[in-house]
Amino acid sequence: MTRYAFLIDQDTCIGCHACTVACKAEHDVPLGVNRTWVKYIERGEFPDTRRFYSVNRCNHCDDAPCVSICPTTALFRRDDGIVDFNDSSCIGCKSCMNACPYDALYVNPQTQTVHKCNFCTHRVEVGLEPSCVVVCPTQSIFAGDIEDPTSKISVMLSRHETSVKAPEQNTKPHVFYKGVDQAAIDPLRTKIAEDGMIWAETTEHHPTIRVDTPGRGKQIVARTAYTTAHPMVWKGKVSAYLATKAISAGAILAGAVAVLAGHADNRAFVGLALPIVALLFAAATGALLIADLKQPKRFHYIFTRPQWGSWLVRGAFILLGHGLFASLWLLGGLLDSPGLIKAVAIPAALFAAGTAGYTAFLFGQCEGRDFWQTPLLLPVLLAQAGAAGAGLGLVMARLFDLPEPLMTTMIWVLLGSVLALAFLIWTELSSTGTVHVEMAQRAMTHGDYKGRFWVGVVVGVAGAGALAILALVTGSWILALVAGVAAIVGVALYEDAFVRAGQSVPLS
Repeated sequence: MTRYAFLIDQDTCIGCHACTVACKAEHDVPLGVNRTWVKYIERGEFPDTRRFYSVNRCNHCDDAPCVSICPTTALFRRDDGIVDFNDSSCIGCKSCMNACPYDALYVNPQTQTVHKCNFCTHRVEVGLEPSCVVVCPTQSIFAGDIEDPTSKISVMLSRHETSVKAPEQNTKPHVFYKGVDQAAIDPLRTKIAEDGMIWAETTEHHPTIRVDTPGRGKQIVARTAYTTAHPMVWKGKVSAYLATKAISAGAILAGAVAVLAGHADNRAFVGLALPIVALLFAAATGALLIADLKQPKRFHYIFTRPQWGSWLVRGAFILLGHGLFASLWLLGGLLDSPGLIKAVAIPAALFAAGTAGYTAFLFGQCEGRDFWQTPLLLPVLLAQAGAAGAGLGLVMARLFDLPEPLMTTMIWVLLGSVLALAFLIWTELSSTGTVHVEMAQRAMTHGDYKGRFWVGVVVGVAGAGALAILALVTGSWILALVAGVAAIVGVALYEDAFVRAGQSVPLS
C-alpha cells in the first residue's frame, strides 16, 4: 500500500516562494491564482518582532470533502492517496471550493475549470519528486510514501512533532507541518495588516468581524503580512436560485394545502396558475444554476456523468421530479380534472419539499463553511418555500377573484410559514457554535451584510406576518397582496445575506 503526503519544515523555510514559482512553471499556472503559496504572518511589537511562514496547498485528505461534493467525478482520490482532478469533466460549479476547509482550489481563468495541487502526479508516476520539493533551496519540503518506514518523510514524522491545518474538520489531511506557529496555519488567529501588506497581492481576505469571547473565542495574536486572494465563489446567482426554487416549490406546497382544504375544483388558480408558476420558476432555477457554472455547456454532465454522492446531482434529479409532477398537476388543470389534481397533490408536494430542502444537504457537504452546517437549515428552507409560494399566490389572487375561503387558506399558509421562519432565524442566531459560525453570524447581523439581513427579517418576514394578521382581521386583499410581496422580498434578502456571510470567514 502506498500513501503519499507532504511535510513542510517551517523551522527551515525562508519564505522565498521558490515552491510557488516552480509550481507555476511546472503546471503553467496563470497569474492571480496559485496551486501552492506562502503566507507571511508577523508577531510581536517593535522591536521584538518576528515573521513566520506557512506553505499552503491541497492537503490530499483521506476523507476529501471536495471529492464527495463533486457532481461529475472531476475530483477523485487515487489509490495512492493523491487527490487529483480530471479537467475534461469539470463543469465549474465551484462547490468543491466551498467544501475544502483549506482554500486549496481555484478557478483557472484560462480553462474556466477548477485546479489545485495534484502532487505533480506526472512526475511521481515516473519516479520523480514534485517540482516544489526539487527546487526548495533549504530542503524544507518533503514528499513521499508515509507507508514506507524508510522514506525521508516517514523518518521525519517519526522523529518530530507535527501539526495539520484545521484538524477539527476531520478530513484526515496529509500535509504535515513541523515547527509551524499555530497562527500561521489558523487564519482566525491573525488579522490583515491595516497599513497594507508586503507585495500586497490582496487586501480582501474578509478580516471584518472577529469573535474573541474569553474562554471560547480565538485570540488574535499576529497579523497577516502576505497571503494570496481567495474570492467569494457563490454570490448573486446562487442566492437568486435559492429564491426562485423557494417560489417554485412553495407554489406547489401552497396548492397542496389548498387541495387538502377542498379547493381542487378551483381550476383557474389551483389547477392552472399555481403549477404554471411552479414550472416557470423551476425553469428560472435551472437557468440560474447553469449560468453560474464556469463551463455551462457541460451542465449535462450532471446527468450523463453523475457522482451520486453529490447533492448537486441528487438535487438535479429531485428538480426533474418536481417538474414532472407539476406538469401532471397542470395537465389536471387543463383537463379540468380535480381527480387528477388530487391524485398528484401529495407526491407533488413531496417533490416540492425535496426541491426546497435539498440545498440544506448540499450546503452540509460544504465542510469548509461551518455556518452552513446548521441542522436548522432544512426547516428554514421549507418555511421559506411556504412563505414565498403563498406570497406569490396572494400577489396573483386578485387576478383570479379567489373565493374568500381559498384566500383565507393562502393567508394562513403565509402566516404560518413566516412565523415558523422568524422562530427558526431567532433560534439560529441565539445559539452558539464554532468561532467560524459566530464570525459568520456577526458578519450577517452586524457586518457587511447587515443591511439586507435586517431589511429581509424585519421588513420582509416580520412585516409579512403583521400584514397577514391584519388581512385576516380586515379581509383586505390589498394588505394580503402587500404581505405576499414582503414575504418574497424577505426570503430573497435573507438568502443573499446567509449565502454571503457563510463565505466571509477566512480559511487560509
